Amino acid sequence: MATQRTSVEQRQQPNIFFVIPCYNEIEQLPITAPVLQKKISALKSSHLIAEDSRVLFVDDGSKDGTWQYIRQLNKTDASLFHGVKLAHNRGHQNALLAGLMTALSQGCDAAISLDADLQDDINVFDEFVKQYVSGAEIVYGVRSSRNKDTWFKRNTAEAFYALNAWMGAETIRDHADYRLMGRAALQALSEYGEVNLFLRGIVPELGFSTAVVTYERGEREAGESKYPLKKMISFAVEGITSFSVKPLHFVTGMGMLSILVGIGMFIYVIVSWANNNVVSGWGSIMCSLWLIGGLLMLSMGIIGEYVGKIYLEAKHRPRYAIETEI
Repeated sequence: MATQRTSVEQRQQPNIFFVIPCYNEIEQLPITAPVLQKKISALKSSHLIAEDSRVLFVDDGSKDGTWQYIRQLNKTDASLFHGVKLAHNRGHQNALLAGLMTALSQGCDAAISLDADLQDDINVFDEFVKQYVSGAEIVYGVRSSRNKDTWFKRNTAEAFYALNAWMGAETIRDHADYRLMGRAALQALSEYGEVNLFLRGIVPELGFSTAVVTYERGEREAGESKYPLKKMISFAVEGITSFSVKPLHFVTGMGMLSILVGIGMFIYVIVSWANNNVVSGWGSIMCSLWLIGGLLMLSMGIIGEYVGKIYLEAKHRPRYAIETEI
């Protein structure tokens, strides 16, 4: 009869699930799979991780041959390569959550999440596991520099983290979704039920003991990035509005400022009338109209973001649906 391992034994040689969301990655997976296979084999040989550690690919409703290739990998090495196919494309964050919750349900001691493009340096797996063995329940992979980013991406990223800090959201600077989470952290994450997922903000809120491992981010070898500018902006808005109500306070402040400007203009008109200088400039009227109109539209847009989130949360729809597991 099999006996349940103690927490000490789990820490010493943990069963690690490597969770990888995939969306249209048929060009990248033939490069990724052999590299992961070699690295995980080395980790097992050095007794850093348990023999039943495995890779869990999550197909996020891909339209190419991604799922077929994952099935092929499973046939080649069923002990290492496992897969989950979502019934519909639900986005990176939901696909990642699906993988983490599947790993939890299958009895993992910890899960390491990373992207399929292997831009995150897998050579720091060793340090991730060592930090976990030493007692860290969450280990963050943090970029050591952004020298390889374009000027635009580097500066917008800096602005994003600065804005999040000002808004009061707890995020890890230069950290994406490359992290290790122990079973206790995964269990705590499973208690979060919101539809508007922003894991980079949720995970730091979990608490637990944490550690940081720095690495140099590499270049994508095949395929295209799944985060173009439009998605990056949408993701940033999601993060800001999911963890802060400061934009609503900003709207209130701008409304009060507009009222003060209106009062000032009223006083100006009275003084001009008293001095027989009642000819109003067309430019000043138009500027005032555009300013007020812009503030109103901005206010409605910000409030609309929050109303939209309330609408989505109130429906209590499932965040993902698993079609197949292998």
